[in-house]
Amino acid sequence: MITKRIIPCLDVKDGRVVKGVNFQGLSDVSSPVELGKHYSDSGADELVFYDITASVEGRALFTDILKQVASTIFIPLTVGGGINTLADFDHVLKCGADKVSVNSGAIKNPSLIEEAAKRYGDQCVVLSVDIKRVDGVFRVFQNGGRKNTGLDALDWIRHGVDMGAGEIVVNSIDTDGVKKGFDIPMLKAVLDIVNVPVIASGGAGGIDDFVQLFQKLPAIDAGLAASIFHFGEVTIPKLKETLRDNGIAVRL
Repeated sequence: MITKRIIPCLDVKDGRVVKGVNFQGLSDVSSPVELGKHYSDSGADELVFYDITASVEGRALFTDILKQVASTIFIPLTVGGGINTLADFDHVLKCGADKVSVNSGAIKNPSLIEEAAKRYGDQCVVLSVDIKRVDGVFRVFQNGGRKNTGLDALDWIRHGVDMGAGEIVVNSIDTDGVKKGFDIPMLKAVLDIVNVPVIASGGAGGIDDFVQLFQKLPAIDAGLAASIFHFGEVTIPKLKETLRDNGIAVRL
């Protein structure tokens, strides 16, 4: 049986982990190196590292911090933020990333997904999509949720998978940081159109939200969260024990 993955997310700004609500009002949390090691030691299945202002500030990702994080953890690492070219892919992979997450860069240059998948394999290419409802339609936002691209999110995700994305991260801006549960309707809409792993992001407020996620959407591959882990509201060992007790397969 394929186990469900639990993935903490480090949103990094100016070398520190931060967390906001609905992508706004960011507050300082901790050192990414310290947190990354903590999660690796606590039984997280993977770690995601987003340099959240790299795209909007138009600069390269913090490679020195990335190297430190990669060298202290023993779980797969996905890195995103400011990924605009194949050279960016090459750079973060050489810094220790296992997978590379594209978002704004792929919107600007959709062929980036195809080129990266051909060079590094589709298992290495993660398409991260920031989605918000606009007049009842799922729309793609970019630059950390600041800009409405006007793209239909489901069309964009379908296109990304056709181009070679091997995994989809669905970031619901509507539920991000609100802690009232994952965006089940949005995630179901995505699961209905793709056959690659889908990671749920945005909305986890407690252990029960993960139980509900995996029970309501058995096809979902992983749950991603930030603040509930960072602030110790939920510990990964306790979360996994509870999932197992509810009949959900996890790696303990």
